[in-house]
Amino acid sequence: MLHRKSSLVILLACLAVSLAGGIKIHALQLGSREATEWIDLLERPGRIAGLKRDEVVARLKLRPGNIVADIGAGAGAFSLQLARAVAPSGKLLAVEIEQGLLDRINQVARQENVSNVQTVLGEFDDPNLPTRQVDMAFIHDVLHHIENRAAYLKTLASYMKPNARIAIIELDKTRPDVPHRDQPEMQVGKEQVKQWLAAAGFYPAEEFNMFEDKWFIVYARGGSATSGGM
Repeated sequence: MLHRKSSLVILLACLAVSLAGGIKIHALQLGSREATEWIDLLERPGRIAGLKRDEVVARLKLRPGNIVADIGAGAGAFSLQLARAVAPSGKLLAVEIEQGLLDRINQVARQENVSNVQTVLGEFDDPNLPTRQVDMAFIHDVLHHIENRAAYLKTLASYMKPNARIAIIELDKTRPDVPHRDQPEMQVGKEQVKQWLAAAGFYPAEEFNMFEDKWFIVYARGGSATSGGM
């Protein structure tokens, strides 16, 4: 399992080395940049402005006391908003495979006096969550960076409550301008995700049309497909 949280340039470089030298890509995962460089990329104002964070979090219908896992949290673009939505008794688990990014999330949480964030150093094939009572997993612009997606989602499901939900925001592979359009291995479609999550016991419950270039679906155990925000 592999979270390739990297820029296109670094990914192509890794692919080239892998093909030429037989080196596995995950051996070079994030190794070509310092955490500060990744933070600059993930926190650039143009990117943050387009995330519609308040609107997204509102549609998740979180409640105080919920436990939420922010999978592939990056530098924490959504982490504090999610944490505030479940405060004071809930908890936000910010999951990343790069300790420098987790350090950044902890720093910002302290600065903003948000005390219910717990950072989690995940693994390529396992989010390594500290509890199996998760109410919601939030996966924003990350699933296409995971290599063995079906297996990862099944493992993730094992950490979640019987009535838990999984919210996924992902690039729309049907758009002609989709990033990674020349890399089919980094494109994920709705039907693929539907199949993977069905195998883990989750089904589409709500779909929101909020973005021109992404889809946003909330899945629930035993749910049936409906739509919202259309």
